[in-house]
Amino acid sequence: MRILFLVSAHNSLSQRTQIALTEEGHEISVAVVSTALEMEAAVARHRPELIVCPMLKAIIPSSITSRHRCLIVHPGPKGDRGPSSLDWAIELDADRWGVTVLEASDEVDGGDVWASRTFRMREAGKSSLYRHEVRREAVDAVVQAVRDVAAGDVAPEPLSYSRADVFGRPRPLLTQAERAIDWARDDTDTVLRKLRAAEGHPGVLDSIGGEPFHLFGGHRETTLRGRPGRVLAHRHGAICRATADGAVWISHLKAPGAFKLPATRALELAGVELDAREGGNWSEIRYEERDGVGYLHFDFYNGAMSTDQCLRLREAYRLATRRPTAVIVLMGGRDFFSNGIHLNVIEAAEDPATESWWNLHAIDDVVRDIVETDSHLVVSALAGDAAAGGVPFALAADHVVAREDVVLNPYYRHMGGLYGSEYWTYLMPRRIGHELTEELTSAPFEPIGTRRAVEIGLLDDAFGEDVPRFRGRVRALATELAAMPYLPTLLEAKRRRRQRDEQVKPLSAYRTEELASSHECFFGPDRSYHEARHSFVHKLGAPCLVTPAQRQSPARAARRSSVAS
Repeated sequence: MRILFLVSAHNSLSQRTQIALTEEGHEISVAVVSTALEMEAAVARHRPELIVCPMLKAIIPSSITSRHRCLIVHPGPKGDRGPSSLDWAIELDADRWGVTVLEASDEVDGGDVWASRTFRMREAGKSSLYRHEVRREAVDAVVQAVRDVAAGDVAPEPLSYSRADVFGRPRPLLTQAERAIDWARDDTDTVLRKLRAAEGHPGVLDSIGGEPFHLFGGHRETTLRGRPGRVLAHRHGAICRATADGAVWISHLKAPGAFKLPATRALELAGVELDAREGGNWSEIRYEERDGVGYLHFDFYNGAMSTDQCLRLREAYRLATRRPTAVIVLMGGRDFFSNGIHLNVIEAAEDPATESWWNLHAIDDVVRDIVETDSHLVVSALAGDAAAGGVPFALAADHVVAREDVVLNPYYRHMGGLYGSEYWTYLMPRRIGHELTEELTSAPFEPIGTRRAVEIGLLDDAFGEDVPRFRGRVRALATELAAMPYLPTLLEAKRRRRQRDEQVKPLSAYRTEELASSHECFFGPDRSYHEARHSFVHKLGAPCLVTPAQRQSPARAARRSSVAS
């Protein structure tokens, strides 16, 4: 079928849905829209047989719904209605929740049901639940709904609150008054629940030092105590704040009209002085060992890696290489492996061009250390998505595996033509060749699923429906690798291959060429990168249309033309 996605943003859910429906044989076009006029223009242009809306905040006008079947993905169980579905699920401490695929109607979230799924809730922020449980079940439900629509002999189910399986109900927008934290009375569990219910957007509105901020990234502190509401400590950009019975870490703040930043940087820009010591036990990076394997976890917020984070990660990796282990596994975080350099921190820098430059150098240093490691086998284990420089960063390892639901976006150029670095001109072609590398790095908004990634050699394997099962298999794989009797032979072969590659073209040459192009983006007369970064960080991006033709790289177009002739 010819399917058009109408989305407010082409986010991880819509990308994963695009991958799944493309694998089903459908032709998918994507329109990022915000108004009725933009929707009507997109529909007129693409003339779809079906419209799917994986993530759409605007209401589809009747001029479209009267002529086209439109399927809406709602992140709530049957009967749930309203804009704060997952927020309420966490706020109410629900033990299960769901996803529903509805047909668009005059009644918002009240249309006939084409498919639905339920899942067990876990103790996590709204964004994490959305990227895992919601995404997994939503994709499955959309695929079923599209199959039923295509079959033509299945009718949707009218929504009826008298049915036993309809346990959702209409709920209003969850307001900041209802989200507000009472630091003197709320215990740690309550504070964390409120922070998690507002994670991603809109955050919990509060004040620090007399200045208003939205709070994000809540984590439990186990030892520090103090007067409720007081900032007790800071560490690695986060602040620790006392609750009625303990304390929580808050990693990010957003001032009104600004954008999310590490908490200490946001406070600094707002002129708020911290009367707190550096200390505590919170960290984005942790290391563990088991059965001859070192596991390096780095759970950076939204997968972005600032200069400081790269420096700390590099030091942690270097320490891991000095341990008496045989295998090092780069675990990343649950939600993201890496999304490359930290555009928000760059935007907030006094000199964004210079900060961009140092950030790229810092992540390059981490990648180089991984590539040049000859004392261990290195495994990248992607439990979460990877994009931009995060993809070649993962490919620096000897063995690369991913959870089967992961989405890869090895594309930089949407950021004002940014060339990027991370040795991608070496790491990607050595796995998939130059032609495919050109195709994947030239095709905006064409996400790659793990099935295709394994087929073309970008990944070695993909497995595990969810994070616990994926990580269990990763541990089994790493333990097996560490115990192999011929491991020294593998390490010697690894050294010889690196020596041969170095003789053909030194790593330093790849880096010099990549950085020369990136330097022009940062410091040259063309301001496209800086304008694109500013729009991205401030969420000012203009709506865009993505058509199959626009997603087609020159290499792919040439191949298709050749086949057609």
